[in-house]
Amino acid sequence: KKENHIRRKTMMKEILIRLQKELERMSDQKLQENGQRYFKEPIKTYGTKTGEVVKLGKTYFKEIKGLDKEEVFELCEELWKSGYLEKTFIACEWTYNMHDQFEEEDLEIFERWIEKYVTNWASCDTFCNHTVGEFLMMYPRHITTIKKWARSNNRWMKRASAVSLIIPARKGMFLKDIFEIADILLLDQDEMVQKGYGWMLKAASEDDERAVFKYVMKNKATMPRTSLRYAIEKMPKELKKEAMAK
Repeated sequence: KKENHIRRKTMMKEILIRLQKELERMSDQKLQENGQRYFKEPIKTYGTKTGEVVKLGKTYFKEIKGLDKEEVFELCEELWKSGYLEKTFIACEWTYNMHDQFEEEDLEIFERWIEKYVTNWASCDTFCNHTVGEFLMMYPRHITTIKKWARSNNRWMKRASAVSLIIPARKGMFLKDIFEIADILLLDQDEMVQKGYGWMLKAASEDDERAVFKYVMKNKATMPRTSLRYAIEKMPKELKKEAMAK
């Protein structure tokens, strides 16, 4: 048993080394400089095409498929720790790939990762849209934890509380909770948070346009214009006009 454990640990270490070499080989300085344009905060990136990173993540996942969920999560945490955008995308993909094994206590791990390692909107959205969104659809009672995130002092935790609901919102889930989260975030001064909850409302409008329109009209006097614009983006022209009118 001990030998098997050592063998698996060695294999895990070796995978991370090979993955890094591959990313370094794929890196492109021009893409690196271009990539920074999409972020206000400094990011660490190899400068690779997203499609290639996704492909790489899939290839390597075939090798780790036989590992326990805990071991896969351990690898993901190592990728998160690096701070490199591409590695966080691969970590997001691998975590999501384990979703049929998610258990309720996994949310504590996800929360810790967001708090500790998320430093930009791209990592936040990639992780929360799929992994946390899927988790919530499996274990809806944990929406109470997500509401707590909305009251955090960490801007990415706050954004996470909204963007974790994008996919469930499109399916008509959690509408009451979505409005509660929007209420908590309503006057937030951070543009990343404003865009996050505006996007959440827009996703909810795909299922229940009337309810979201009503919410927007009720709050439009105080709601930041950024959030308002996002929220009504998919609505018909006449509703948009009414919502935007001073």
